[in-house]
Amino acid sequence: MTTPPRVRRTQRAALILLVIVGTINYVDRATLAVGGTLIRADLGLTLGEMGMLLSAFLWAYAFAQLPGGALIDRFGPRRLLGIGLFIWSVAQAAGGIVSNFSQFVVARIFLGLGEAPMFSSGARVVKDWYNIRARGLPTGIYNCTSTLGPTIAPPILTALMLAFGWRWMFIIVGLAGVVVAMIWFIIYREPDEVDLTAEEKNYLQDGEEPQPHAPITLAEWKRLFSFQVSWGLILGFFGVVYLLWLFQAWLPGYLEMERGMSLQKTGWVAAIPYAFGVIGSIGTGKVADLLMARGFTPIDSRRIPAVISLLAMACFTVLAALTPSNTLAVACIAVVMFGAGSSSAMAWAMVSVCAPENNTGSIGGIMNFGGYLGGALAPLITGFIVQATGHFMPALIVGAVIGLASALAYIFVLPSQPISVADVAGK
Repeated sequence: MTTPPRVRRTQRAALILLVIVGTINYVDRATLAVGGTLIRADLGLTLGEMGMLLSAFLWAYAFAQLPGGALIDRFGPRRLLGIGLFIWSVAQAAGGIVSNFSQFVVARIFLGLGEAPMFSSGARVVKDWYNIRARGLPTGIYNCTSTLGPTIAPPILTALMLAFGWRWMFIIVGLAGVVVAMIWFIIYREPDEVDLTAEEKNYLQDGEEPQPHAPITLAEWKRLFSFQVSWGLILGFFGVVYLLWLFQAWLPGYLEMERGMSLQKTGWVAAIPYAFGVIGSIGTGKVADLLMARGFTPIDSRRIPAVISLLAMACFTVLAALTPSNTLAVACIAVVMFGAGSSSAMAWAMVSVCAPENNTGSIGGIMNFGGYLGGALAPLITGFIVQATGHFMPALIVGAVIGLASALAYIFVLPSQPISVADVAGK
């Protein structure tokens, strides 16, 4: 089916903006990890406190997913993502002026609250502006920011930190986010804010059951937790985000403390694995569309690459833990990040086909809540394991086991059929 010209232009503009916003999202998240050594020395923090500080953002982010997804379905990603980006950017800048641990925790909590609408908004944008047969690739493209941001963050943030100090590093990237928030709100439009033609509506709706236009109700939102689809998404994504945040939070520290690398060297070595995550996210998005074209169900076309990727993540995390070679360890982590980009993209691609249109943000928020419970636990557990043992190897083994368990959840818990309109309505 040919994409109408105006829809194609909207798709391109929306996707470019999502990539920019998502990249800023992950650059902001990386500031604490990149500046960790200097921040610990300046504020006098222990490794355990650093783990608590890293996870403060993630707990707030995880629990904000539940109302955040429903709010996206009710008010749309234009408003929610625009407001969220502004809030998290101000919180990011505030991190540069804190004077103690408690103030830093508050700033990180607001960073998490502001960032909560990001990926559920992306799923809703793709659901709104792409036909069901063409959602894998755009999902992979905007989701690649989960590794694109960490790819460019270490060298850029390290350069800013060495030039201006860790405090100005926080302030500069926060101000950049405020500018992008205004651009997003000015440019992006919801489908109901555009006078769509019959041809454009047919393109967007072809291949799906008729979609409800009424906002999701509280009863419908609560009913989503009764479906096996929801729990398959929650349990599967838990391991994806746990492993992603094990390295997102601790990779610079791991390279410095466990592998003996200097701060300057860590700035560019830490970027290498995340570049492979970008490839995994975009490449696997195309694979999902090809599998669906060959007759796989929408869910299975995304589930299969997600399972393979998670298994690879678990295996290569173990290899990274066991090898004495710094070069081989970084190579193994690069494979883990390839799998993280791939499995994360497939998880969000499943969101766009797992529930009716007016539930997309809600089901995405529920899945992301489960994932970021894992994400919140990863830096906390890792910090205390390293503090107790003096090594990262046990923490990496724990992460691999969790990744394997989540792959099994995708296989045995997640069904092949989506939640229907009638299911959500309780009919």
